[in-house]
Amino acid sequence: MQNHYKVSLTIVGISAFYHDSACCILQDGVLKAAVQEERFSGRKNDPSLPKQAFIYCLQAASVSISDIDCIAYYEDPVKKLARQLWSGNKRITPANILERDPRDVEWEIRKQLGYAGPVRYYDHHLSHAASSYFYSGFQRAATLTVDGVGEWATTTYGTGVEDDLTLFGEVTFPDSLGLLYSAITSFLGFSVNSGEYKVMGLAPYGTDRFADKIRQLIAGGPDGQYRLDMRYFDFPDGRSMYSSQMEELFGLSPRVRETDILQVHMDIAKSLQVVLEEILIEKARYLHKVTDMDNLCMAGGVALNCVANAKVLRHTPFKKLYVQPAANDAGCCLGAAALAHRDLSGRKPGRRMDHAYLGPRYDTDRIEKLLDATSFEYIDCRGKTPQLLEMTAKRIAEGKVIGWFHGCLEFGPRSLGARSILADPRDPTMRDRINSLVKMREAFRPFAPAVLESHAADHFDIDHASPFMLETCQVISPIDLPAITHVDGSARIQTVSPDTNPRFAALLDAFHQLTGCPILLNTSFNVRDKPIVCTPEDALTCFITANIDCLILEDFIIDNKENDQALTDLLQKVLVEKVSPSISADVYTFI
Repeated sequence: MQNHYKVSLTIVGISAFYHDSACCILQDGVLKAAVQEERFSGRKNDPSLPKQAFIYCLQAASVSISDIDCIAYYEDPVKKLARQLWSGNKRITPANILERDPRDVEWEIRKQLGYAGPVRYYDHHLSHAASSYFYSGFQRAATLTVDGVGEWATTTYGTGVEDDLTLFGEVTFPDSLGLLYSAITSFLGFSVNSGEYKVMGLAPYGTDRFADKIRQLIAGGPDGQYRLDMRYFDFPDGRSMYSSQMEELFGLSPRVRETDILQVHMDIAKSLQVVLEEILIEKARYLHKVTDMDNLCMAGGVALNCVANAKVLRHTPFKKLYVQPAANDAGCCLGAAALAHRDLSGRKPGRRMDHAYLGPRYDTDRIEKLLDATSFEYIDCRGKTPQLLEMTAKRIAEGKVIGWFHGCLEFGPRSLGARSILADPRDPTMRDRINSLVKMREAFRPFAPAVLESHAADHFDIDHASPFMLETCQVISPIDLPAITHVDGSARIQTVSPDTNPRFAALLDAFHQLTGCPILLNTSFNVRDKPIVCTPEDALTCFITANIDCLILEDFIIDNKENDQALTDLLQKVLVEKVSPSISADVYTFI
């Protein structure tokens, strides 16, 4: 029987009702837009249905809601509820069980978005795998997805061949590498679902003296399997990540949030990271053995562990690794949309995702009106891009901290030169200054380097492009780079190409011409507990509150010292709104 596929398709992908909702749109297999809801709402990790992101995606693709052929949703609500009921989740009671109706997802999509067309559901880990494979550009690849938990799966193994994607093996709840990492993240006093990257950054300060104890928490098995020793965990019932036996294992009480970080905490972090890397390498070697493929696609929250990613690539037979920039659950909207496109068209999406600039951009006329309304003094560089870049590079070389706002917003958790805070990586005081005064965050947190792709191999031990900050490597530069070199000599590198971000590449080149250094410190344009800025108004608010010296707002330069402090105080009162956390910081929200 011959299949009849639709040729022209508009697909919307949605991931929602967890800890980082997002929306994307595909037109005829081309990814037109993707953005997290938090960027519009201002609520960090906003879990709600991405209504504003949905509206933006329609606008970006120049379509109306009636043009949508299908909305693709990133998980199966029926399977998810079955797992929650099986686990004995204490948050589900006879009084609220009816509120857990899995049909509510479709009801909310129809009610809040006004959409009346088809809705397709795809398993969570299949969406993860598709979010990597279908955007990798590979014709053949093995897939490895690792996260906390989807419906039932926590780790899956699969293969992609041309237009087909198949998952052939899985580890199921409650056995989970992601939940192991999150449990110890919670034990160390950091927030679950967002503090795991802090543990990764803390690890190089410690020793692995607790590695054998952490190995007691997890046992390997055949065919890619593993099991957690559940005596040490309490997450199935949804109340806490770990049990009192974990305290006995480590011989100390859990760290209280915001208290001093001691050497013992650093040692636990290092031990956890070491064990995670060991297990991922072991599972990736198993995957290579059974697939005999050269390319590996990884996804899931654990795939944001850039240190582990680099170890997997270096210590397994895989020759190439692809991880898309929103490897966490936000990126599942990409995978769901790709699966729906494949099912309806008979072919996978047509392009490799080689950049993350998929969010909104703002024209200079709007920005000029905003600046004039707020009485900011500014330098107008419209039509004078070389001068703007020269003045910006000069300010960075003088030790200024720059807020950089240009072009389309990045998709995913990393700022990649569209909404970034930039500084001189050679300044030995810069890391502590930005951590304490600008970002207002823990002193141990490292910063990433952005480097011209053409110069990367001269300064970093890497032989391929790394545009998404999802790998670490050793710093080998002849230039002293204390602001971006971690305590173990590593850096989480972003390579920048003029093909994907010409203005950011041109700024790096201008700084190189001025100083001989083709590298900038690049960190996200936000302050603690707030999302990366989206709009010009967001950028001005962050500029005021974060002790940033200079803001480059598209073609306008705004120097802090040139603006009256009284105006700054007024703007701070008018523009800044504190938003309470939208999700629990103590337990994984899928439990």
